[in-house]
Amino acid sequence: MRLNTLKPATGARKKGVRVGRGIGSGLGKTAGRGHKGSYARTGKGKIKAGFEGGQMPLQRRLPKVGFRSKKAQEISEVLLYKLGALGLDVIDFDALKAAGLVETRAERAKIVKKGELTRAITLRGVAATAGARAAIEAAGGSVE
Repeated sequence: MRLNTLKPATGARKKGVRVGRGIGSGLGKTAGRGHKGSYARTGKGKIKAGFEGGQMPLQRRLPKVGFRSKKAQEISEVLLYKLGALGLDVIDFDALKAAGLVETRAERAKIVKKGELTRAITLRGVAATAGARAAIEAAGGSVE
């Protein structure tokens, strides 16, 4: 066997159909494109996604509802009563992430007042709502 004698197996490579090469080819004249219309013209066969032939498309008929903020994904909310269960005196963002109270994709955290805080903690480098801040200070803790 030599490199110059290598050939694909018979039938492995089908000959491409030569479109628009006369009556004898079987695909002459309109070349399989039918008569008239956008698909028969050159460069016009593709219509944009969602086009419904001039009828008002579905994405425009349906009402637009709601809004999803991109910033909301960066900030994760932590409930106040969960801080007491951590068992730490100083709580920062890394401690919250290690405890699994903050989502992995979050870049910041904010403490929200829900429940009660029974022991004094120090909150460092984490935002807190006004109610949460008051609850932490009432328990003898501080927010830095």
